[in-house]
Amino acid sequence: MTDIEVTGNEFVTGSEATGNEFVTGGEFVTGDANARLRARFLGMCIDAVDAEAAARFWSPTLGLDLRRKGGEVWLTGPSDAHAVWINQVPEAKTVKNRVHLDVHAATLDELQARGARVIQPATAEQAWTVLTDPDGQEFCAFVREEVPDYRLYEVIVDCAEPEPLARWWASVLGGELEDDGDEWGVKGMPGVPFEYLVFGRVPEPKAVKNRVHWDIEIADPQLLVDAGASLLRPRGGDIRWHVLADPAGNEFCVFTPTAGNDGSASG
Repeated sequence: MTDIEVTGNEFVTGSEATGNEFVTGGEFVTGDANARLRARFLGMCIDAVDAEAAARFWSPTLGLDLRRKGGEVWLTGPSDAHAVWINQVPEAKTVKNRVHLDVHAATLDELQARGARVIQPATAEQAWTVLTDPDGQEFCAFVREEVPDYRLYEVIVDCAEPEPLARWWASVLGGELEDDGDEWGVKGMPGVPFEYLVFGRVPEPKAVKNRVHWDIEIADPQLLVDAGASLLRPRGGDIRWHVLADPAGNEFCVFTPTAGNDGSASG
């Protein structure tokens, strides 16, 4: 992995669409109502008390390059959608993450050497190990004999009702639904670099702002609100994006094509 200090505006995401065109997986979409809702995935965001330490951990763990510009740090990969923004926040983690990452790994030792801590070992019935990163955020590691260059396997979302939430995000990002009892997944999402977005049933309600979320781009955020999202904070002032929550209350950030996205950390 490389560690790069960015001096210019070298990292640009967002389409060059204008007017009322919108994008999914890099292609313009027109047609039925579901197609009109489709958005383009822009990348992941991770909140951390120490953004620099988190970036140094997640860069090799995900197989991404670390970049810096001013006081901001983020990770980049083969495409814009591989981006992971590491956002410095003042508040410490207090509850189990509602959203977490699952990664491919060669060994647990390499993760622990970077500062991870094992909290639940793998078993014969459970193929993954639960760990925490240096900020205390949970993630799961799947040890593989062959590890791909890009190591983010899937993104997991805890929720009360997996099926309707999976269907909602499939309508936004595209992809194919899979039903696995208490879990529903979306796979094959156009332009999304990891394999699955998984929604798993948990009994506890959402209590605090998520420390992991993703960003998307759509021509008109009102389409998402009309489909069941909530507008938490409109674009303006010090932010160039809208902050929304999905029907289960999970925060995500929405850019529009005209606003662009220059790689700055999002909220």
